[in-house]
Amino acid sequence: MSVICAKLVRELSLRKLTISTAESCTGGLIAKSITDISGASSAFWGGVVSYDNSVKENVLGVLHSTLDACGAVSHDTACQMAKGVKELLKTDIGISTTGIAGPGGGTKEKPVGTVYVGIAYKDKVEARLLTIDPSYSREKIRQTATELLLKMTLEKISENY
Repeated sequence: MSVICAKLVRELSLRKLTISTAESCTGGLIAKSITDISGASSAFWGGVVSYDNSVKENVLGVLHSTLDACGAVSHDTACQMAKGVKELLKTDIGISTTGIAGPGGGTKEKPVGTVYVGIAYKDKVEARLLTIDPSYSREKIRQTATELLLKMTLEKISENY
């Protein structure tokens, strides 16, 4: 993962872009992975670990109606988290994760390994559903979600900046 993070920091720095994170199921792993890279301070401005819905709502601006209707683990929540952190920290890009890392907490509709990742950039916001192998450990699910979101972020940077 350090190779992906190094490339991300380099690309952000070259393009003079800034990034922030809003994390739920990854619990700060994305922010840690980025700040493990020397020079990350040129691009990474900060993050919010919004494990509880009250933080999603009161800090990141996720709508209460979204949490009620869709749940914390949803496409709409991931989008609102990414947009919220981008606006809160005034960065060019905001990224987010919300999901079920297990081993408990899964349901038939949203089993362990269900993770939504979001990205807000320019005037766009989007999210993707990741279906990660539920037999993976909690740590492996979180690492996989982090790696996939960082790759998605690199793709969006190369396509849009």
